[in-house]
Amino acid sequence: MYDELTKVDIDQMKKELDERRIRAAELREEVQRTREYGDLSENAEYKCAKQAFNANRSRIRYLENMIKTAVVIEAKSVDGLVNLFDRVTVRYPDDEDGGETETVRIVTTLRNDVFANNISKESPFGRALLGHAAGETVTVEVPGRQSYLVEIVSIEKGEDNPSIPISSY
Repeated sequence: MYDELTKVDIDQMKKELDERRIRAAELREEVQRTREYGDLSENAEYKCAKQAFNANRSRIRYLENMIKTAVVIEAKSVDGLVNLFDRVTVRYPDDEDGGETETVRIVTTLRNDVFANNISKESPFGRALLGHAAGETVTVEVPGRQSYLVEIVSIEKGEDNPSIPISSY
């Protein structure tokens, strides 16, 4: 499977990759330095250094693979419809409280962060909203669960913004 990512996503990954490659040399030196402390079975500094080195190396492999396999897309905006990077205010009409509103931003999978209300375009929620207009009620189909309705209250046009961070994993 290939991830559909924007040029900004790729640029952010390349920047992180460069930083992590520089950090790799520092972490390697730290592993070698702490190895000299003696018995490795009781050397907490060595274990921590080795763990940091391995985590960094794993992230480098992940970034390299993502860059290599990504399909680059453009964030095209169509007036009146939900598109990538738009902020969408939604209401849940079936809620007991009368349907409180919530605002989310539709992003690429790499920038998904539900705690910041950045919702992946590949998620059931993101897929349900894309291409629909304000005033429409859409059904969110969650595999293996009951579907639910979401009303699109408003759409604020957005653009691919480098300040939206890529996820750490």
